[in-house]
Amino acid sequence: MEASNVPALRPQGAVTTTAKAHAPKSGEYLTFRLGSEEYGIDILKVQEIRSYEAPTRIANAPDFIKGVVNLRGVIVPIVDLRLKLGCPSVEYNGFTVVIVLNVKNRVVGAVVDSVSDVLELSRDAIRPAPEMNAASVDTSFITGIGAVGERMLILMDIEGLMSSADMGLMDAAIAA
Repeated sequence: MEASNVPALRPQGAVTTTAKAHAPKSGEYLTFRLGSEEYGIDILKVQEIRSYEAPTRIANAPDFIKGVVNLRGVIVPIVDLRLKLGCPSVEYNGFTVVIVLNVKNRVVGAVVDSVSDVLELSRDAIRPAPEMNAASVDTSFITGIGAVGERMLILMDIEGLMSSADMGLMDAAIAA
């Protein structure tokens, strides 16, 4: 067999940092703001958008889990994405909303500063997530950067973020 016909193989255990498990795809994204940054999540994960209401606090929960609310008979955990992503905390106001998500058949709420709009992004408008040292910056939930005119949109794998082990919202069997 000629060498040119042999596929290139990576050494066993080698990891490529450019390919993400959840590569960004064209489609519609709900955009929201956390401070001055704009993020986008797959619109198909969004169940509804609600105004913020103070949840019932859960004892010993991490700071980013604000508590739970009763949404038409379903108990929904509420996660403050600012705190989860390491942004400074702010006072909730009239623009603060909860994005109700359906993640792996589980309903979860995400508190954000405001919702902007729904954008359709083509594959050409999405750039790969920047490569950074994993020890200093966790980019595992960033699937790409959307370029919309002068706007930069950080595209998130919201399902991966909400089902990660440190969130504690999903059973290990469901999250895997």
